[in-house]
Formats: sequence, structure tokens, C-alpha cells
Amino acid sequence: MKNKTPLKYHIGCSGWHYDHWRSLYYPEGLPKSKWLQFYVKQFNTVELNNSFYHLPSEKAFATWRESAPENFVFAVKVSRFITHIKRLKNLGSAVENFLSRARLLQDKLGPLLYQLPPNMKRNAEVLGSFLSSLPQKYRHVFEFRHESWLDDSIFHILQQYNAGLCVFDMPGFTCPLVATSDFAYIRFHGSASLYSSCYSDEELSHWAQKIARLGEKVKAVYIYFNNDAEAFAVKNALTLTKLINIA
Repeated sequence: MKNKTPLKYHIGCSGWHYDHWRSLYYPEGLPKSKWLQFYVKQFNTVELNNSFYHLPSEKAFATWRESAPENFVFAVKVSRFITHIKRLKNLGSAVENFLSRARLLQDKLGPLLYQLPPNMKRNAEVLGSFLSSLPQKYRHVFEFRHESWLDDSIFHILQQYNAGLCVFDMPGFTCPLVATSDFAYIRFHGSASLYSSCYSDEELSHWAQKIARLGEKVKAVYIYFNNDAEAFAVKNALTLTKLINIA
């Protein structure tokens, strides 16, 4: 792999506080308040998912920042109020309210993930208008769940603002492995069954080769496993980390 640096690849899970990970990943007697401290010893990033459902408190963001080591990165999933209810339009102060909390992560704040609903079809005008309103000092990335978004004209709009296309793997959906910004962002939701299937070493080896080629074109690669059932995400993230290091 060319130009590989230790911190170029950020590989982790979509969340860390799943109750069913107790004993599967976290030691049985470890209190939940210590789970993040345990997690950061093995991974250099995590994707905050609970921020999609409700806005975490200032204290929560500050605690997470303080619990993570230097160079750890928190990707943050943006509120569904912005993506699913308002659908990127007529937002008022919603984005700034969200960013006012997320920026409390300071230098540990990574990409901001906007996951659009599967019934939201392609609308280049809405996307362009929304992107033009966002502060460009942050890394913004979009996960399009409707296939109509996945065309070159949309990719071009993302490129204009150095916004990322979230590449994701999930049953029944094919997403191109494309980088529209100076970073790449990949989510694994499960190949055979959504959120509840484990990737085989063979599947991950194939992905590692593709990711290594993509990595040559960007400054950073963020990868998250969202197949949380039976702590498959942990197993797969650790395996892919090893495979990337030898790709």
C-alpha cells in the first residue's frame, strides 16, 4: 500500500454501548461507565449512533472526549430531525444546535454522517442548497439509502464541497466504491442479514484489497461495522484492521 501512515485508517464500530455485548466483548463485571475506556484500547475510532435519535448533553460529549486517547476519532451521526423529518430543508437553527454539541469533541471530532431515509429520492437542488449552508471546516458525509442518488451528477455536487459519499454494504443494495472528497467513509451493515450477520474472513480480505486501492486516493479512511448482533461488529473490525495492515 502506498503512502500508508498509522493514522490514515480509522476502523471501529457503530456504537460501543450495546447491552448484549456484555460478556461477549466487555468483561462481565465491568460497569457500563467503563466500557468506552475498554473500547478505546482496541480501536482508534467509533461512530456515535445515539446522536441520531436524541441530542446528547454537553456533559456526555465532554466525558467522551476526556475518555478517549489522543488521535482517537468520533464520527457523529447527525440527528434524524435534520435528515428524516426536515429532509435537509427549512432547518432554521437545527444544524447549528447540533454542531454546538458535536464540536465539544474538539480535535477528536471526525466526520458528520447524514443518513438519508430510503424513501427520499434524488434531489440535486436540495442537496446543493444544504451543502452550501454547511460550515466547510467539518467533514460531511452522506449515506444515500435510495438508489436514485447514486449517479455522477450527485457525486459532482459532493465533490464541489469536498463532501463524502458514504459507501455501505447491506443486503439488497449495491453502492459504488467511490471517493468524492479527500477522505473515504465506509459502513458495514451486514452482508447476508441486516445488522445480524458476521462477515467471513474471505469477504473481509476481498474488502481489504479494495479499500487499500481506495486509500491511495484519499488522506483518510473511516470504516465502521454496524452489525452489532452477537458483537459481530467487534470481531469484524478487529479482523479488517489486521487485513488492512498487510494489504
